[in-house]
Amino acid sequence: QVQLVESGGGLVQAGGSLRLSCAASGGIFSNYAMGWFRQAPGKEREFVATISRRGDRIVYADSVKGRFTISRDNAKNTIYLQMNILKPEDTAVYSCAARWLIGTTNSEDYGYWGQGTQVTVSS
Repeated sequence: QVQLVESGGGLVQAGGSLRLSCAASGGIFSNYAMGWFRQAPGKEREFVATISRRGDRIVYADSVKGRFTISRDNAKNTIYLQMNILKPEDTAVYSCAARWLIGTTNSEDYGYWGQGTQVTVSS
């Protein structure tokens, strides 16, 4: 059983930056691909980024490509999402998720989720 805890959300002005963290426990972290997803009020959950077990394969949503960077530190059982040039449309609850072995862009494929952290970008 994997437990995930996100941190690092907050309020930031448009054009600013935030770094989210997701700490994992309860499993062998390096066996799991990891993903970030977000959900804005009244909208469906959407894919943001995914990273493979060793960090050598990364996929981003088109909406964040070039602005966000996903990374992981397997020694610390943690993944990160560096978010730069934030826009008001990035406002959402951001959640990390874990999937055994291989990551995908489909949230339904992930079996473990954190509670989420709020990111609010003001214009």
